[in-house]
Amino acid sequence: MDKKTQTGISPVKLKSASELRMAVTDEASAARERIRALFDEGTFSETGAFAHRIASELGGDGCEFEGVITGFGAVDGRLVFAFVQDPSRMKGALGAVHAKKICELYDLAIRNGAPVIGVFDSAGAFVMEGVEALAGYGKIMKKVSEASGVIPQIAVIAGVCGGAAATIASMFDIVIGAEKTGSFYVNPPFITNNLEKGAELGKISTAAKEGAVQVVSEDDTSALVFVRTLLSYIPQNSADGTAYSSSNDEINRLVDVDSIISADKYSMADVIGAVSDDAKFLELGAEFAKSMLTGFVTLNGMVVGVVANQPAVDGGKITADAAKKAARFVSFCDCFDIPVLTLVDTEGYEVSAEAEKANYGAALAKLASAYAASENAKVTVVLGKAYGAAYTIMGSKSIGADISLALDSAKISAMPTASAVAFAWNDKVTDNAKRGAVEAEWDSVMASPVAAAKAGEIDDIISSDELRQRVSAAFEMLGAKNSIDLIKRHDNLPL
Repeated sequence: MDKKTQTGISPVKLKSASELRMAVTDEASAARERIRALFDEGTFSETGAFAHRIASELGGDGCEFEGVITGFGAVDGRLVFAFVQDPSRMKGALGAVHAKKICELYDLAIRNGAPVIGVFDSAGAFVMEGVEALAGYGKIMKKVSEASGVIPQIAVIAGVCGGAAATIASMFDIVIGAEKTGSFYVNPPFITNNLEKGAELGKISTAAKEGAVQVVSEDDTSALVFVRTLLSYIPQNSADGTAYSSSNDEINRLVDVDSIISADKYSMADVIGAVSDDAKFLELGAEFAKSMLTGFVTLNGMVVGVVANQPAVDGGKITADAAKKAARFVSFCDCFDIPVLTLVDTEGYEVSAEAEKANYGAALAKLASAYAASENAKVTVVLGKAYGAAYTIMGSKSIGADISLALDSAKISAMPTASAVAFAWNDKVTDNAKRGAVEAEWDSVMASPVAAAKAGEIDDIISSDELRQRVSAAFEMLGAKNSIDLIKRHDNLPL
């Protein structure tokens, strides 16, 4: 029978610090393996290591350690903070102490201007804490919001991420999902999949097709390896400036773009590869809104974000989802002063009843606002078709591009050629045989990049083989943009 103190309460034997340290050191769990996959060897230091919840008055066991591991370490020598939910500890259920550890980690990360990686794998809220657990989610949401645009935040869906946790992960800048082990949903799939047969809701692949997950990795380890690569393209914080990496690729290398764009429905990814250092393109959102490409390249070592129409998919039309995808990426790049290269070749907007019913105008407004409000360096190149308002919204000079270029092959017009001829030059068409000649005349006169250049909306018309050289030179020139505020004291008086 337990001995009791004078208060009638059985004494609890606390483990010594050395015993607890040994327990942490010897711990074998998926969370510890994930930490090892993310950080440089031997650099991870834990915060709040011994903090844990106590047993609830309404039931539920206490635990030696909380269901989340928090701390900091180095990724390729750079300071990075991380919280890693641990399903081996109370299934990673979130309670007040769990949330407190994450919030305190955020305070450190914001003060030190370093990225946060969140590895999600939790059974949900610790229900025995009731509203305290719900408040924990709210406190984390507030911290994530405070950090947004200040430090990069990358979410890894390594296990179960549902309900309020899915909301938190979606507030991060970039979401990476582990296909084998991860699940991502607001409402449990056993409920929602009964509402729509074959929907496969909750799967990472399904979330990626809807744009909720930007990168799909095979498993949790490969997801964390990808995070290490991704971090090399992203600055530490909003004041860190554009990221650079070493490159031996010749900046003035001529590129064979003509052979790519002359093909019908060519892939813009091939153009991006031809222009970038070492043909590398780190694509984000590949499974979502495929008529728009987003991702990172380096040009002469400078990290540049790329937004590009994809002619291989529906003529590169800007759908509502494509507009939202591009807007989100442009906004992210502006937050961290990452330059943006926009490559344009689009047949225009989607024409469908479904698009109009889906608040299409608001989606396009997001893209327009993202370009117009951004202050980072922006270079736009029109490679092919740029019709109607789609030309304007795709990073044109009028909406904020610092430098706007066009290839000889560009066609810039207020309307697609056939529609424009039918609308404006129909009196010139006497029969169908002549229509082709009239449309060719429209292309060579009204839709020529020369007309746009004469209007001052195109800075230069360049040959396709100098695309890498000219774009790289433009970004080098813009390298100091916004780095300092130039103050004018007064005019310099003439003699």
